[in-house]
Amino acid sequence: MIGIVRLALLAVALAIAAPASAQDAYPIRTVRLVVPFPAGSGTDVLSRLLADQLSRKWGRTVISENVPGASGNIGALDVWRSAPDGHTMMLAPPGPIATNRSLFKELNYDSTKWIPVSWLTTVPYVLTVRATFKGDLADLIALARAGKITAALPGPGGTAHLSAAHLQALAGVKMVYVPYKGLGPAMNDIVAGHVDVMFDTLTTSLPLHQQGRIRIIAVASPKRVAVLPDIPTVAESGYPTYRSITWFGLVAPPGTPTSLADRISRDVGEVIKSPVVIERLNTMQMEPVGSTPEEAAAFFADEARYWGRIIKDANIALQ
Repeated sequence: MIGIVRLALLAVALAIAAPASAQDAYPIRTVRLVVPFPAGSGTDVLSRLLADQLSRKWGRTVISENVPGASGNIGALDVWRSAPDGHTMMLAPPGPIATNRSLFKELNYDSTKWIPVSWLTTVPYVLTVRATFKGDLADLIALARAGKITAALPGPGGTAHLSAAHLQALAGVKMVYVPYKGLGPAMNDIVAGHVDVMFDTLTTSLPLHQQGRIRIIAVASPKRVAVLPDIPTVAESGYPTYRSITWFGLVAPPGTPTSLADRISRDVGEVIKSPVVIERLNTMQMEPVGSTPEEAAAFFADEARYWGRIIKDANIALQ
């Protein structure tokens, strides 16, 4: 009789432990990191680096998958509709996480309900000009007042667009926007001298600046960057409230258990802060963060408020 009771108690204990054991087995299949933008961008490079390192850590395949279109909204919707089990997540810059909600009147997903996993990295934005433009920011603004400056926009509503709109609002000028379908074609026209100016990440602009193919005339982050110690910030060039950085976050679909998000976040943080990844990020001019979900949530919300005010003041709206 005692043996039967013990067996019954053991069966109950195993039944109670089963869900926990299933969660402990994560991941149980291929994990997708969806990048809602085309291949070749800094987002794409970061995602592939993270996927490779997580594959090694987890012993499971982690893939980086580009699902571009509609300022990141197509890829975001893909992830939004995915099972909340940690096997599909989105790695993205601010748009689909924080700013698109202020840019679009209608979205098929609610970006306030993402489950934050990690704030991964930050990257300074810089103001680049064609190599034949020999002036500084003051000279650029003077020409903009005369309506003689063209600004490349590699994507509507992206950080480059918002950075330009913010500067125009503070300086009281208008630039002639030239839209492009991506960063590559936009930068090609800056290099060729067909367009005057573009805000861009330090990651992609620094090599071209060092080669003399473009010029960086101002840094958009609050402080100067170590690799360009002689280049002033926009803030110290007459616009003290100006700042613009971009960043990359990792989020999961609504309904993802917080315990699972915490677990993934810990692993992601270890990877982002590992020597091999830090060395690679340094070459990309990215600052590793690897935050907790709580820190990511607070940062994403703050960025949404900051850019939301700028978008409203500049009257920027996308369809």
